Amino acid sequence: MRLPGRRGRGGGRRRRGRGRVVSGESPETPEVEPDAVPDADVVDPALAEAIDIGADTEQEEPAAEEAPDYQDLWVRAVADLDNVRKRARRDAALAEGRGTARLARELLPAIDNLERALAAVEAQPENAESHLTDGIRLVQRELLAALERVGIVPDDPSGQQFDPHVHEAVAQAPAEGVAAGTIIEVYSAGYRLGDEVLRAAKVVVAA
Repeated sequence: MRLPGRRGRGGGRRRRGRGRVVSGESPETPEVEPDAVPDADVVDPALAEAIDIGADTEQEEPAAEEAPDYQDLWVRAVADLDNVRKRARRDAALAEGRGTARLARELLPAIDNLERALAAVEAQPENAESHLTDGIRLVQRELLAALERVGIVPDDPSGQQFDPHVHEAVAQAPAEGVAAGTIIEVYSAGYRLGDEVLRAAKVVVAA
């Protein structure tokens, strides 16, 4: 039983509840260390890196728009290079053909002399089957085969109509039963390299 006029335990002070401020006491403000306040001039490295990446991305966008121009230049460069290669191959082929034709023209007189020598030897029956005759035939065949391997072939126009573009008339002679202008004899064979006439055949034409 509580006596009247007697204060409770604690001399009239209110108990401090959890999380409550006791009457008569002011809350204390925590002290903040000066170093704990962030400096306005100091930037977080991670934030700075993110800003730099964003700036680089914005700067790279115009380059992406210019890509089609660079692609067009690349296509043109490839086409020009291909044309240069084709021209080089064509020039090399022409140079090789000219060299082959020049060498053949130098060899043709020697081949003509072999044919004349062979004809003279074969005209004598005792020499027709001699080793000398066989040697001349062998050399002649080897030379003609070498020319054929590089595309040079002889042209024998016997019986054809005379063509001044590919034949050279050395004489005219009457011939029975043959139309005028027909080649009746080949004095020396002509030679061709593809469609090019290296040497016109020297022929006798019917009058």
